Formats: sequence, structure tokens, C-alpha cells
Amino acid sequence: MDIKEYFARISYRGSYDKADLATLTDIFQHHIRAVPFENLSIHCGESIELDLEATYNKIVRKKRGGWCMENNHILSWVLKTLGYSVTLLGAKVYVPEYNAYAEEIDHLLLKVVLDNKSYIVDGGFGMAYQMWQPMELVSGRDQPQTPGVFRFLEDGGVWYLEKVKRKQWVPNQSISTSNNTEEEVCRRIYLFTLQPRDIEEFRATNAHLQTAPDSLFVTKSICSLQTADGVRALVGWKLTEIKYNYKDNMDLVEIRILADEEMEKTLKEQFNVTLDKKFVPINTSRLSLF
Repeated sequence: MDIKEYFARISYRGSYDKADLATLTDIFQHHIRAVPFENLSIHCGESIELDLEATYNKIVRKKRGGWCMENNHILSWVLKTLGYSVTLLGAKVYVPEYNAYAEEIDHLLLKVVLDNKSYIVDGGFGMAYQMWQPMELVSGRDQPQTPGVFRFLEDGGVWYLEKVKRKQWVPNQSISTSNNTEEEVCRRIYLFTLQPRDIEEFRATNAHLQTAPDSLFVTKSICSLQTADGVRALVGWKLTEIKYNYKDNMDLVEIRILADEEMEKTLKEQFNVTLDKKFVPINTSRLSLF
């Protein structure tokens, strides 16, 4: 594993001799714009391994993406290699359709300590709830970013992440993202504690999420990538492009349904992803990702 090969993968050409916030932010933003959040392995007959070298080979050499346990695992290696103080944390993701958080930890994120301040770094959430900058771990303070206003709330040692959404303008209303697009102003994202975790603690979750019949990742094929001014996502056959703050504090949401024969070309051109095996798209879950 070679840090310079990773930097070439994410097109990062900046300095990395100082482990400071500016460098951390720059590397992080290059990562989320180069490495998709995706679960395509599940839908083309591959298993997702919780192994750093396998993840490195997949993301860096094969130019694929991954889910949280891949993206944030490799980011932890990168940041530790550069001299940052990094701790793995576990979160429970909020499921709006059930109005509840997951019962078990199902998300990996990172805590980075810099100049006696703690920051949450999460390059593995994807879609429209992907943070674009490391977030200082303080409770109750709005932290505006291009995707929207994020904030943490702390209660009894449990931290909650939420995002204030803008209104959305969807020109093609007939295939709108979800029926609660307008009503939802603030979305809870996940809860977590500051208990340090080891990657081995995620092994059962990694296996469960790619095999359980009711897992979101089994019932939806997902590939999302942050862009210079928004995010694009392919969920099943639906290609969604969001342009943040398009006008008057409103996000532009453009949706197109693809034909099977367009999938391979779209993955290559829009996400820079080429798959080794036959991809079978799926979207049978009602759970909304936007």
C-alpha cells in the first residue's frame, strides 16, 4: 500500500507534510469527489471484505468505491500514515420510514483530534447526507456546509448528527424522489458515542448488511458521488443529480430513469466505475435515500 498511489487515485496534488485541518479538509474533499459510496459488489456477485489491503486494492487499484466500512477504513489508514490522531467510532443510522435508529451499530465513522479539538470525519455516508468538511465535535452549533447546515446534539454521552435541508425544485415531478420531500426540513442522520472501536467489531455488521434479505444494501443497488456543486446517485435504474443552492436557497433535483443498456456506460462516465462482473440493478425497498 502506497500513500502516493492513493493520492493519485483521488487526484490530490497538495502538500501533506503538515497534519493540520486545512490538509485534512483538502484530502477529505478529494476523496469524496473521487471515490463513490457504492454497494455494487453485492449486486454483481462479489463479497465485500473487511480487510484493509483488499479495500485498498478495490478502491485505489481497481478505481471502485465502497460503503462506510471501506471508505472510512482506508481514510483512517491515510490519516494515520500522515500523522493524524484517528479513532474509529460506531454509529446507528436513522431510518425515517420507521422513525427510529438502527438497533445495532451499522455505520463506521472517524474521530480526529487536532490542536486539542475533536472532529468527526465521515467519508462513507454518501448521497445527499454526505458531509463535505470535517465537523468539529461540539453540541448545538450550526455548521453550514455546501450540502446544507449540519449540527451535532449531545445528550447523556450520546451524540446525534442532523442536517437542515433546503427546499428542492424537482422539474420532473412524475418521478420525484419521495413523497415527503417538501415536508421534511431537518433530517436526523445517525447517533453515536465516543467509545473507541476496532475494525474487528464491524465484521458481523459487514456480513449482515450484505446478506440479510431486509438490508437496505440488498434491496437497493447504490452508487453515489459528490460533485463540485452537488451529488449524483444511481439507485436501481434511477439516476438523480442534485445541484446544491441552485437558486434562492433551493436545490435543483433532476431525475432520469435509465434503461438496462445505459447502466454500464453511465457507471463509467458519471462515476468512473468499471465492474468486472455482470451487474444486476435492484430497487425494491421503499426507504428513501434523499
